[in-house]
Amino acid sequence: MAHFLNLIDHTPVEVRQLVRDAALLKAERRAGKVNTALAGKVIGLVFEKPSLRTRVSFQAGIAQLGGTSLFFPGNEIGLGWRETLEDFARTMSRFVEAIVLRVYKHETLDALANAGSVPIINGLSDLSHPCQALADLLTIQECFGEMQGKTIAFIGDGNNVSRSLAVGCAMVGAKFVLACPEGYEFDAPFLKRFTDKFGNANPLVTFHDPAKAVRNADIIYTDVWTSMGQEAEREERLQKFSRFQVNEALIAKAPKHCRVLHCLPAHRGEEITDGVVDGPQSAVFDQAENRLHVQKAVMVKLLGK
Repeated sequence: MAHFLNLIDHTPVEVRQLVRDAALLKAERRAGKVNTALAGKVIGLVFEKPSLRTRVSFQAGIAQLGGTSLFFPGNEIGLGWRETLEDFARTMSRFVEAIVLRVYKHETLDALANAGSVPIINGLSDLSHPCQALADLLTIQECFGEMQGKTIAFIGDGNNVSRSLAVGCAMVGAKFVLACPEGYEFDAPFLKRFTDKFGNANPLVTFHDPAKAVRNADIIYTDVWTSMGQEAEREERLQKFSRFQVNEALIAKAPKHCRVLHCLPAHRGEEITDGVVDGPQSAVFDQAENRLHVQKAVMVKLLGK
């Protein structure tokens, strides 16, 4: 691994190993063991978008591994307009050992990876959210002891989170189904790349009825209906997605052992109800914690001893 930009760039062996490493790092932390794999390393965090979980989990993870983090708001750095992306990458490569970025356009990550000489880690882009997908896989493993053969029903938009999770499921032999309104399915370029990578052995299935999607689900997953940058579409999306709320009535249509995930932040009362987020089938906050551990695994893989 030279960079961590998009889960689909990696192999099933690499993805499974990262999940295993994350589980070990989590157990190590809970046992009170000290790990200094990033001692002496400085990692820059450049965020064009607001963040809670991504920023805190990366900075906490770096500190727990003995490293140092430097945070830069995107408007202060001025990626691509204050200076070229290439000049930024070359300069930062002289100061830090890796850069974590949360960006509007995935092309920014590709440009920095091509121009710089240190690992680039995707903390979120419009195309993908690979760290979130790893946290999801670790959470599924914790819920059921294994990931292979499980069915994950994503109720919502064919967005960056669902794309990365679909890839992650294919990597570990889980079945992924998407339930969304018409017009919000996965885009054609993603579907082509998915098929080129995985063939037709584990095809992506899309439903326009959430009840059908959850019928055999081990995991029900949802995300906000309106992501950052889509605020102008909010009212239209609220109307079109209204039938796709993850609520008690929908959960009742799934198997009793089903667990619920949400990448957060949640718009309670829109895509998910309080009773589900805080209910006995929710693993949402375990999932949030797991961002810390999988990101530590990624950084150790790229930089650590």
